[in-house]
Amino acid sequence: MTQLMLAIPSKGRLKEQTEAFFADCGLKLKQVGGERGYSAVLEGAPGIQIMLLSASEIAKGLLDGTLHLGVTGEDLLREHADNFDSQVHLLRALGFGYADMVVAVPQSWVDVDTIEDLEDVGHAFRARHGRRMRVATKYLRSSRRFFAERGLTQYRLIDSAGATEAAPASGTAELIVDITTTGATLRANNLKILSDGVMLKSQAQLSASLNADWNEDALAAIKNLLDIFEARRVARDVSVLTGGKSLRSAAASISDEVTLLGDSVVLSRKKAKSVANALSSAGFGPVSVVNPEFLFLEDNVVFGEFSRAITRNAQ
Repeated sequence: MTQLMLAIPSKGRLKEQTEAFFADCGLKLKQVGGERGYSAVLEGAPGIQIMLLSASEIAKGLLDGTLHLGVTGEDLLREHADNFDSQVHLLRALGFGYADMVVAVPQSWVDVDTIEDLEDVGHAFRARHGRRMRVATKYLRSSRRFFAERGLTQYRLIDSAGATEAAPASGTAELIVDITTTGATLRANNLKILSDGVMLKSQAQLSASLNADWNEDALAAIKNLLDIFEARRVARDVSVLTGGKSLRSAAASISDEVTLLGDSVVLSRKKAKSVANALSSAGFGPVSVVNPEFLFLEDNVVFGEFSRAITRNAQ
């Protein structure tokens, strides 16, 4: 059996949050060789080999197909991709690892608020200094694409090896493109984000490679994993009502926000108790309200979209 290769961050807050996400879905990550090991098994999800890598290594592995699945930031995926849509498929935003990729300029540039302003200043800067404005960044590809789409021409990208936000103050660049979570570091370095300078609102993504070997074993493993994730997501916000034979039709008459599944009624947790009480008061009791941990549905939309992406990419 060929195992599906899934990579997660090897350390830090992203690793902790990824493990917590798996645990919430009933999956326990067990590192091989203890805390210093760089491989693991995911108990509860057979056919999957876990690798612990840096966020950048995960992005590159997904894009070149050496990994099937990975948890990493969308910013890194888009930065390293040659052709994003044909290399990787975003399966699920995970709700952590938030960061914005932004264009930031010195606060002293009081007349510069937009990319258009930046182009005007760039022409004046070049006329005065005989060179284009320097933009310090670790996101060279993303910056080049963003600026080209918005018609910015008067700039030169500088690969930032250190603390990017310090580049304008140190005189190595006039402005920057960088990642920020709260903007506090930018403000501390007397920088401001342009009003139209948010290039990407990124977060950690569970992503699938479109270049990996998706054989039958790998497809079975990802379907099982995505079924678990989706069942947990669906169950988190709903309650299941069970009762007498007439419960289904009675519930549908009381609320138009119910879903009928088998002999049960599924609806929002916020409304479950009031609907159950109304049913019981109307003579359809007793009615049981259950908050499920998982609710497996016949169709998994996430897996369906991934399957179609694989098919398109193979054509």
